[in-house]
Amino acid sequence: MAVGSQHSASLDHLSKLAATAGVTINGDAPWDLRLTDNRAADRILAQGSMGLGESYMDGQWECDQIDEMITRLLRHRIDDKVRTAATFWHVLRARFVNNQTRSKAWEVGEKHYDLGNEFFRDMLDTRMTYTCGYWDNANTLDEAQEAKLDLVCQKLGLKPGMTVLDIGCGWGSFMRFAAERYGAHCTGITISKEQAEYGQKMCDGLPVQFLLQDYRDLTGQYDRIVSLGMFEHVGRKNYRTYFEAARKNLKQDGLFLMHSIGGKIRDHDPDPWIHKYIFPNGEIPVIGQVADYTEGLFLIEDLHNFGADYDKTLMAWHANFEKHWDKHASQYSERFYRMWRYYLLICAGSFRARDNQLWQFVLSPNGVPGGYRRPKL
Repeated sequence: MAVGSQHSASLDHLSKLAATAGVTINGDAPWDLRLTDNRAADRILAQGSMGLGESYMDGQWECDQIDEMITRLLRHRIDDKVRTAATFWHVLRARFVNNQTRSKAWEVGEKHYDLGNEFFRDMLDTRMTYTCGYWDNANTLDEAQEAKLDLVCQKLGLKPGMTVLDIGCGWGSFMRFAAERYGAHCTGITISKEQAEYGQKMCDGLPVQFLLQDYRDLTGQYDRIVSLGMFEHVGRKNYRTYFEAARKNLKQDGLFLMHSIGGKIRDHDPDPWIHKYIFPNGEIPVIGQVADYTEGLFLIEDLHNFGADYDKTLMAWHANFEKHWDKHASQYSERFYRMWRYYLLICAGSFRARDNQLWQFVLSPNGVPGGYRRPKL
């Protein structure tokens, strides 16, 4: 088959697949995918998620609303119809290889969170909270993030003087909020040197300390433990170790709140593009895995899903990213710009399609006497 006819056949097949989701290749709707290089069709069909992402990074297609395109493709399970050998290998690798060993665990800090504090400060809310906001009564990103932080404090029943451990504390937005509003004494661990140094400056004068260490090395006893958006970096080979570490460091009458992105299907495919370019060695859990690996360690007191709020959060981050890009353009490449834009928008689309979830678990070592009651919000 001639190269031209091969491209034509790939384009025809891709067009038929996309059309079942209401997406037209080279159409005029804002969610339509417009090819600038027909070779992109070959890459997408041959490499699935990786081909779609990399061909966008290379400028081989454009789309005005990538988030809405992804929403439509996921709702119609187009991703299930494009399977590749590379994706199959990625699934096997996630299932049988521990990608989150002590040495590998630091990769995400170096490749993602150490991109630059100024970059993240311009993209996030004023507290630099890099997790899902809570939008029930919020109109702005700042309001949604403060509402989320307050929600966590209320679920934990924080009182002045309580000691709190934050596993994966980021720039310390939760610790700063808990110390300022609830009088808590907070210790946070992170694998990002940039986050630890910058966060400590932001929390100057508050009873807050940052430790640059792995969760497996934790020692201490705390009234409360919180972990917001860190469990996605733990990996199934280490789930039990993670929960054992939390249990070991939590007082007998304490509470542990874990906030995590979640999937719908056990042994679902890790996304190879996200793994390569955004979150090395990450893995999204399902509820059953949390239940399995907390057995004998914790009682699940409460489970709250507000995953649809991540769509709004990601779109707000994207708006900030676009607004401030000119300020950072000289530091990063055009390919980075397309990569980061693609990352934010495909993630928003996945939550809009309800393909991904956001959970908050409240866990207790022995069960709260008389029962746990979620605060009336």
